[in-house]
Amino acid sequence: MKILVTDDSRVMRQIVIRTLRQAGYDDHEIIQAEDGREALQMVVAEKPDLILSDWNMPEMTGIECLEALRAAGSQVPFGFVTSEGSPEMREKAANAGAIFLIAKPFTAETFRDALDGVLA
Repeated sequence: MKILVTDDSRVMRQIVIRTLRQAGYDDHEIIQAEDGREALQMVVAEKPDLILSDWNMPEMTGIECLEALRAAGSQVPFGFVTSEGSPEMREKAANAGAIFLIAKPFTAETFRDALDGVLA
């Protein structure tokens, strides 16, 4: 399986990838994008099985990326890994089609709980 990690911070992408590996998902191919616009392009080119995205990014935010994917008919599983963990943000994410929202700070267990059943 292929996981697309999208965050404008290279360091945060590396932390997410390390946490995925610690959670037991080290056998999946992991690709990266720096913002929502690049993520949209990579969905077409790379066909990931899951997108993990930050919310706040330049060029195109995570929620804008999700909305654009759904408008284009893509049903790729999409989840947020973000500091935006308020009930309103969770509701907005769910209404746009996100399957989960992991709030920072997070642990390997947080990832396992969110991804159980999403990644086989």
